[in-house]
Amino acid sequence: MVAVNFSTLRSNLKTYCDAATRDAETIVVTRRNEENVVLMSLESYNNLMENVFLTSDRRNYAHIVEGIEQLRAGRTVMKDTAELERLSDE
Repeated sequence: MVAVNFSTLRSNLKTYCDAATRDAETIVVTRRNEENVVLMSLESYNNLMENVFLTSDRRNYAHIVEGIEQLRAGRTVMKDTAELERLSDE
C-alpha cells in the first residue's frame, strides 16, 4: 500500500494507475480537510466485492470454512470431468 497526497497523484496519475493495474498496488490518496480515498485496479475491486459477497452470509461463510478445513485435513476426493458427468447422469 502506498500513500500519496492528492497533488502528487494528480501530477503522476498515469504512474499510479499503472502501479495499481500492473502491480496490484493499492494507493491511498490523502486529502487535506477531506476524507481519504483509495485507488485500486478494477480487478482488485471486483475481487474485494466478491469476497465481501461470499463472506457476508454466515451460512455461506461457514460452508467455505468447512471446505477449507476438509481440504487441509485431507478429507477430499478428486474427480475428473468424466466421473462428474457420470454422477450427474445417475
